[in-house]
Amino acid sequence: MQAVLDLVLPAGVPGLVIVLLIISSILTSALTASMGIGGGVLLLAIMALVMPPAAIIPVHGMVQFGSNANRALMTFRHINWRVILWFLPGVIIGAWLASLFLVDLPLPLVQLCIAGFILLLCWGPAIPKVATGRAGTMIAATFTTFVSLFVGATGPLVAAFIKQQQEGERLSTVATFAAAMSLQHAPKAIVYGAAGFVFGEWLGLILLMIAAGALGTWAGLHLLKRISDQRFGMIFNLLLTLLALRLIWQAASSWW
Repeated sequence: MQAVLDLVLPAGVPGLVIVLLIISSILTSALTASMGIGGGVLLLAIMALVMPPAAIIPVHGMVQFGSNANRALMTFRHINWRVILWFLPGVIIGAWLASLFLVDLPLPLVQLCIAGFILLLCWGPAIPKVATGRAGTMIAATFTTFVSLFVGATGPLVAAFIKQQQEGERLSTVATFAAAMSLQHAPKAIVYGAAGFVFGEWLGLILLMIAAGALGTWAGLHLLKRISDQRFGMIFNLLLTLLALRLIWQAASSWW
């Protein structure tokens, strides 16, 4: 048994850490499925504490791809396909641009920009229809996909943007966000693989976390169905605001 585990799990990662990551995948997937947002950023924060820095974003991206794909499949009939149709070209353009500029971006500035946009989308005036239309969706997808390949923290911004389009309908918001993030995380395998990251070493852990996340997603969606659209909108905005404040705090801390 130990020989099998050594083959499928990453070398040098303690068993306790692997158990922690699997449990975290269940809980964070349940959080995102039930509340619409928050699980991906929380999982990223946990992984940053226990994993090698070079593996955090590519492994997180693949786990989130699986988690979001599971959630999209479970809520398939609620997906707003008009949004996804124009989100996809932006993902392709953003990933292509990121592959050309795999450099270190000024992270505090990126964090502040993302936080500012989130707060504007949650509490500012309604975005003009043209900004959430076809061109606006493609531009938003391009920008967030480009940035996500470097910082892995654009989920809240995508969620806030999509919420503006779904007019508070909770199942459509969760389903469309899941489909959009599945598309956004998928290119990370290609970009980081081309850059030399060896996904094979982490494949066993990635698959275990995706499977665990499916269980959390199933539980979270059952909870979501019991929440009213009004309460969901209030909780959704509150969680997004807390995530935005966290980004601001992280940016400020790096400058102190």
